[in-house]
Formats: sequence, C-alpha cells, structure tokens
Amino acid sequence: MSGYAFLFPGQGSQKVGMGQALCERYPAARDVFAEADDVLGFALSKLCFEGPESELMRTANAQPAIVATSIAALRALQSVVPLEPAVALGHSLGEFSALVAVGAFTLADALRLVRLRGLAMQEAVPEGQGSMAAVMGLEAARVEAICREVTEPGEVLSPANENGGGQIVIAGHVAPLARAIEAVKAANGKAMPLKVSAPFHCALMEPAAQRLAAALAEVTVHSMSAPVIANVDAEPNADPGAVPDLLVRQVTHRVRWEASVQRTVAMGIERTFEIGHGKVLAGLVRRIEPKLQVLPVGSPADIDVQKEGCDEPR
Repeated sequence: MSGYAFLFPGQGSQKVGMGQALCERYPAARDVFAEADDVLGFALSKLCFEGPESELMRTANAQPAIVATSIAALRALQSVVPLEPAVALGHSLGEFSALVAVGAFTLADALRLVRLRGLAMQEAVPEGQGSMAAVMGLEAARVEAICREVTEPGEVLSPANENGGGQIVIAGHVAPLARAIEAVKAANGKAMPLKVSAPFHCALMEPAAQRLAAALAEVTVHSMSAPVIANVDAEPNADPGAVPDLLVRQVTHRVRWEASVQRTVAMGIERTFEIGHGKVLAGLVRRIEPKLQVLPVGSPADIDVQKEGCDEPR
C-alpha cells in the first residue's frame, strides 16, 4: 500500500490554549469548535482556549476536547491541502478521531460518545482505588508475569499500554500496583506512577465498557474511506459493523500501540501526519520505527509547511 497515515493523539495531549491559533486562522477549525459547543451544550471551545487547566484535565472534558482539537486541525489542513489517508490510527481515545477522519462517525456522534466514555471511565472506579504506572527496561512478558505474581484474589493489575521503546503502562488496583512498582525495581527495571484519575484499559473499566456499548448501539457507523488500525488487535479494519465491538473491547484491553505502528509500516506506509495538539506520538513512533516519518499538524505553521509542499506532501 502506498500513501500515508493519519495519527491522532489520545488523553494526556490536552493543554490550555490548544486549537485557538487554528480557529483564529481557519474558518474550518472554527466550525468544528462551534459544532462541539452546540452538541455538548457547554463552551468546550472556551475550556480549550482559556481553561481552567483543572477542568480541562478532567477525563470527561479532556476526551471531547482532544477529539475536537484533532478534527479542527484535520479540517483546517484539508481546507488548504487535499490530503486523504491510506490508513488512520489513534492512541486510545485517538481511535475515535481516526474514525471521524475516515467518515465512520460524524463529528457530533463522536463528541457525544467520547463525552459519555470519559464520564463512564471517570465513574467506573471510586477515586483512590485504582491507578497506573509506566514501566521501562523490562520485556513485556516479564511485566505481565510481575502483574500476575503481585495480584491477590479479588485484585486487578495488568498491562494497559504497549507504547513501544520498552515502555509498558500497567493499570489496576492501587495495592498490587504498589507491589508491582517494587518488583519492577527489584528486577532492575524502572517504574513511575502516573497522575491519572482512573486505571484505564484494564478489567476495572468493565462498567464503562458496558455504558459505551449501549451508546454505540444507538449510533450509525458509516462506510469508511480508509481502514482504521484498531488499538485492541493492531489490525486494519474497514468494516463499519466491526467498529462498535472494537471500541468497546478497547476500554478494558491494552492499547497495542507498538504493534499498530509496526502494522502501519508493514502496509508500506513511509510517511505519517500527527494531527492534533502536541507531538507525543512522534516520540513514540521514533522509538518503534525510526524510519517512519511523522509530520506535525497542530498549528497554522505546520499547515503552512504542508501547503508549500502540496504538490508532493512532505
């Protein structure tokens, strides 16, 4: 497969001020935020542009904010450069942005879904009962073994993100997580607790998965202009009928980002565009497949670069 891929960031990429410069420059970006404000019934645009940061960081707000910013960047780009992907993928939440990009979801439906997804994930586990940690320097099989070894009956702890470059995020109850951090250090690895509001992508998210499944049952998934590589199995999917199950499973299963990037390369893709705020994915891709080019599309300056080279996108 020739062509290029669109990459979309997930939660953690949010920052006060994101999307504002795009809206000041591009009517297409302004239209996205205007629609988001209308669909959600509150000023998401003001929250993105002005904060406060404490509110933007809340999972239920961060998820629609990131999707809106990503799609605003995409629409701004496409208003001046006729780019269409051969394949799209997103990190966790970013899978929803990818699905909007290929026409599977309308922007309005995606925003409603991720608002509910954020609320459901926030409410699935009582505050203080679950968390996550990033593990570096150990093989995936060893990390999985440690999770099993430190978990007592009734507890949950498992890999949540395979981010590449030797980084694996684990998630679950706080007690086994603390024991796992010590076990990782004893095995000469590194472990760093993450500042998150809930233990995402593990079995504790089952209540959120059920709520998302019910919401998806009410939404039409349209035909797709390109396949989307799903987080849960790292395989390209172009079947609208498969989308709901893939998204529901993603809530409780690990994000297979490393394998997804490797799958992108296996499809013959050499150039990608990271669409939305920040450059987190570029850093992850660099560790997984250094030869895979990642070009940022998050600011007017980024779009200017693509416009200048629109005869042959760089």
